[in-house]
Amino acid sequence: MPARIGVDVGGTFTDVVLALPGGRIVVNKTTTTPQDPGEGVAAGIAAVIAEAGLAAGQVTEIVHGTTVASNTILQKAGARTGLLTTQGFRDVLEIGRIRTPGMFDMTWRKPEPLVPRRWRLEARERTAADGSVVTPLDAESVREAAAFFLAEGVEAVAICFINSYAHPAHERAAAALLRAAAPQLLVTASCEVLPEIKEYERTSTAVVNAYLLPAMRGYLSRLQQRLAAIGITAPVQVMASNGGMIGLDAARERPVFAVGSGPAGGVAGAARLGDGIGAADLIVFDMGGTTAKAAIIEGGQPSLVTEYEFRDGISTPSRFVKGAGYMLKVPAIDIAEVGSGGGSIARIDAGGLLVVGPQSAGGDPGPACYGRGNAEPTVTDANMVLGYLNPTALAGGSLRVDAALSREAIARRIAGPLKLSVEEAAHGIRQIANVNMARAIRAVTVERGKDPRDLALMAFGGGGPLHAVNVARLLGIRRVLISPVAGVFSAAGMLAAEAVHEFVHPLLMPLAQVTPALLQAARASMAQAGHAALAHEGYAKETVELRYAADLRYAGQSSQLTVPVGDFAVAALHAGFERLYGETFGYTAAGEGVELVNLRLSAIGRAEGRIDFPSLALDARALAGAVGERLVSFARGEAPVPTRLLPRAALADGPVHGPAILESYDTTIIVPPGCTARAAGSGTVVIEMEAADA
Repeated sequence: MPARIGVDVGGTFTDVVLALPGGRIVVNKTTTTPQDPGEGVAAGIAAVIAEAGLAAGQVTEIVHGTTVASNTILQKAGARTGLLTTQGFRDVLEIGRIRTPGMFDMTWRKPEPLVPRRWRLEARERTAADGSVVTPLDAESVREAAAFFLAEGVEAVAICFINSYAHPAHERAAAALLRAAAPQLLVTASCEVLPEIKEYERTSTAVVNAYLLPAMRGYLSRLQQRLAAIGITAPVQVMASNGGMIGLDAARERPVFAVGSGPAGGVAGAARLGDGIGAADLIVFDMGGTTAKAAIIEGGQPSLVTEYEFRDGISTPSRFVKGAGYMLKVPAIDIAEVGSGGGSIARIDAGGLLVVGPQSAGGDPGPACYGRGNAEPTVTDANMVLGYLNPTALAGGSLRVDAALSREAIARRIAGPLKLSVEEAAHGIRQIANVNMARAIRAVTVERGKDPRDLALMAFGGGGPLHAVNVARLLGIRRVLISPVAGVFSAAGMLAAEAVHEFVHPLLMPLAQVTPALLQAARASMAQAGHAALAHEGYAKETVELRYAADLRYAGQSSQLTVPVGDFAVAALHAGFERLYGETFGYTAAGEGVELVNLRLSAIGRAEGRIDFPSLALDARALAGAVGERLVSFARGEAPVPTRLLPRAALADGPVHGPAILESYDTTIIVPPGCTARAAGSGTVVIEMEAADA
């Protein structure tokens, strides 16, 4: 019996979901192994195969969401990277956009470039904006750079020449010269990853790609070896930042497309699940052990951006806040991420204020209640003190915990110094975490011109169902959806993803000068490339869908909006841009000229055996939980309330009115007073709040 496996490596747990024909799934949560994430991946896969009673050879595909790329940047553990650029443009990487993320933040420090100035070299060449050659490439200057890089111990080199988007021949020639002179160097040419206008964005993206090459290649090679050791030779697909899958070869050559790999799987799954239950417009809320993520789905499709900044703290592709991180101009799901997860550590800062995160206890040692040596209180410990979590065991009884250790940690580190009761301190920790997570949701709704009150909130991740109602109340949202297998839903969502290859065709010109023939020629060229890329991965032409978009802006602007394209008529492009501009910024500049910057193509291959949520068959363990009652503190200053404990399976007997706690193997669902939970389609739980709560 063939099986597909989805794997999501988080900061705390590695989640594995095995899907079989007919809708049966088997799930596993394994502690993440930070030194080599592949170790935890192989262990989790071996566990689900054994539980399903399958042979390793019956696994037909593995879809993997990995944090290797993002962690490499965060930890500054990438390659010793050099940059070869056009003479006179050595400092583009450091100059950036000459912007700061906050006008009045006197403590802000600009991120250190991934390439120190000593390793940023210049080649003698120059191309004009129209693609004509001003100065031919001097091959000797490239060979000199190769010799210098080797002498300095540089491991990877990015090449980014001015205007190479219009004439990539110089970059391609320089890359060939570098590879011939120094075969050990890993080379990235910007025209291979980002053939677009804007030299800073191209330079930054190419540099990040080169910086990640050794780490990503090494990890994927070791992972293949670990899988082969347990008998698995099935192809491995890697989740890309845009919510699609890419093959191992693409991930090895262009790891910059997989920096947002981990969170993308859950959003892709939520889009497919929501569309199937009549909830095509959603806010996605994913709270794990280390971070919480938010995204928006409209019309059954995740909201995408063509660039974002990767940085510490809250990471968001905001159009209004720039300069705080490393610019990646690649297609990605519009995800905001904040360091508030179940393992986020609560502490008192130098000013005497209570703060939560972004530091995390991770999975090892984990929260204080795990009893593995951590004495710092976390969000999980606050939930334990308030009665939200089982005080003796989590994860279906497989993880033993001690609630007394949570009380002790909060009392010593927070309650005592602030002269609060332990319960008051726990409420404070939880409230700060909720506010941080609501801020991430506002980044993808309010900052995009969307009112969160018009949307339902779909929550998953181990901590999402614990906090979903409180976060929804902060935003005025009345309806919360809890996904099936919520604690491992990102891994399940990966099995709903499709193969996606992205292409871009630069066309910088006034929209009024664009002719139908020019549009059709660009469209045909991109379509041919899309079909060829997917045919190489085994997708027949009839299984391929082509989705086009256009980057447009008002004349004179430096940034653009991406407009979906159905009709390739110039008038339709103009109308689509004006509509999106008005929705985003609240006004349009009537009469202003519009420029077409790029045409884009997403070539989508429909994967066989994609998970079908309506037919999902959850095993008894996934729905099991404790039965009984315990005291739970739902509000600061109010007495704890006797609260029913029920397994998630109890919803099959009818609605459950709060206060109640629904337990399952992978998560705990909180139904506060004044709320009602009921079963919905595809194993989803709907929690509705009274009008007074909104």
